[in-house]
Amino acid sequence: MMGRPVGIDLFAGAGGLSLGFEQAGFDVAAAVEIDPIHACVHAFNFPDCAVIPRSVTGLSGAEIREAAKIGDRPVDVVFGGAPCQGFSLMGQRALDDPRNSLVKEFVRIVAELDASYFVFENVKGLTVGRHKAFLEELIAAFQEIGYAVRLPWKVLNASSFGVPQDRERLILMGCKLGLPLPEYPAPMTVAAGRAKVKGLPFGPSCRDALDDLPDAEQFPALVDRDDVRTDAWGPPSAYACLLRGLDDASWGFGQPRRWDPNLLTSSLRTDHTAISRRRFAETEEGHAEAISRFFKLPADGVSNTLRAGTDSARGAFTSPRPIHYRVARCVTVREMARLHGFPDWFRLHGTKWHGARQIGNAVPPPLARAVAGTVMAALGVSPQGLHQAIDLGDPALLRMDMSGASAHWGIETPIGRRDRKSGARKRKQDEIEAERRNAGIASCD
Repeated sequence: MMGRPVGIDLFAGAGGLSLGFEQAGFDVAAAVEIDPIHACVHAFNFPDCAVIPRSVTGLSGAEIREAAKIGDRPVDVVFGGAPCQGFSLMGQRALDDPRNSLVKEFVRIVAELDASYFVFENVKGLTVGRHKAFLEELIAAFQEIGYAVRLPWKVLNASSFGVPQDRERLILMGCKLGLPLPEYPAPMTVAAGRAKVKGLPFGPSCRDALDDLPDAEQFPALVDRDDVRTDAWGPPSAYACLLRGLDDASWGFGQPRRWDPNLLTSSLRTDHTAISRRRFAETEEGHAEAISRFFKLPADGVSNTLRAGTDSARGAFTSPRPIHYRVARCVTVREMARLHGFPDWFRLHGTKWHGARQIGNAVPPPLARAVAGTVMAALGVSPQGLHQAIDLGDPALLRMDMSGASAHWGIETPIGRRDRKSGARKRKQDEIEAERRNAGIASCD
């Protein structure tokens, strides 16, 4: 990969940004991720990337360089989405709030790596109300360390970049003083099911994303595992062709992976009750089911925003997966991945809870690729494609629990297990689940 611009992914998760930047022509040399389960999934999908399974707090630029084995090579871009609260405490700057310390660490690492460019992504909510003061402080922090910031900042919707999902993210970009600032990418598509504007083509719909996938409920084995070999694939849309690797453009400027295209993965089934199924079937497309509040996908429109829920430290609550437009059930993790723009070779954790959370936390790769492409253009570099295919990692990485993943990395478990809730919190969750069962609502966990 020598000769390609170097990128470093902070708060990497499973690797939505990593994949988009790789497909745009960057060598993603290192990814920092504190959750060992997410780190394992990233390592499976990006076997040539150095995964650093720890917090960014106290992590030095020199340590990142050493792990990435890049020596004194320039770091062209640092990217990531640091968690932040965004609220100011009385009498102090929001950026000095201890709850926002990870954002300060992002700024510090950009400076220590002397990165030419940075891309900071976050929720749209950071741009409104009291949060906006925090965003202004963040911009000032980058300017104080010698970086110009592309202003005005923009919130980009993944549905404008060929993703069948209504998902808005703040994208903040900048560069070292003296370098050309990147431009924001122009919208490429109009969300399916909406009025066509500016002469843009319609992007893919939920039907385009999911119709060719075999129905997970036809495979009894998927009750206990997340993958099965099958030849029951339907005719693919142009969008599905890309994600199935059937199109010459499927890999972009990324590294081709060797994989089994007849293996349906990330498709562990949910056994809904008959009552739930009836309610799901009766719900109108594009609306929420009245009791569970699960959103039913519109076949010819786009998905609602796929969310991650909370981690174990905050109660391990699952954000519900939407209802399939054709089948009376919640979508599988693979179907979520299709709605997010992840290709079929890209695998998530084998459980529905972790797999769905990894997708909900990720930037859709097509959106990431569009942003990365503007950074590549600002660098003045012509992206180089990679033609030599590589193997994916050990599938055992996709099945580890927190203790197993921590042992794999040789670290102490940094995040509380799901069952380590306070007594009151666990009782409350048990009460909620009991109420849902009594109402005939199946959990999507």
